[in-house]
Amino acid sequence: MARVEVISGVERRRHWSADQKRAIVAAAFSPGAVVNEVARRADVNSGQIYRWRDELRGASGRFSREAGFAQVVVSAGAPGITTAPEPTIEVMVGNGGQVRMPASVSPDLASAIVRALVGR
Repeated sequence: MARVEVISGVERRRHWSADQKRAIVAAAFSPGAVVNEVARRADVNSGQIYRWRDELRGASGRFSREAGFAQVVVSAGAPGITTAPEPTIEVMVGNGGQVRMPASVSPDLASAIVRALVGR
């Protein structure tokens, strides 16, 4: 049996809050999740989830107040890992990418490396 959704009134589009979008995107990209299944449960198109993800990443800047910035954690080296003779900057992003660069790297080069790592 087909499902029919009746929309009454003039407004035809649903409005999602930023929190609802974040929750749906988080569910869709959690380990073991299938985007199409999450989209079906949320009653949205899977392409919409990818679009929200890009917006939340800051590609359009609509949802991300900190677009262009990332959290930095400074810590001592893990046990058993030798440190470089020169101070280094280590960047890890949510997509699993990771890079280490010398602290003396120019800001323009570091920015280009991080953009390439993020995939923007």
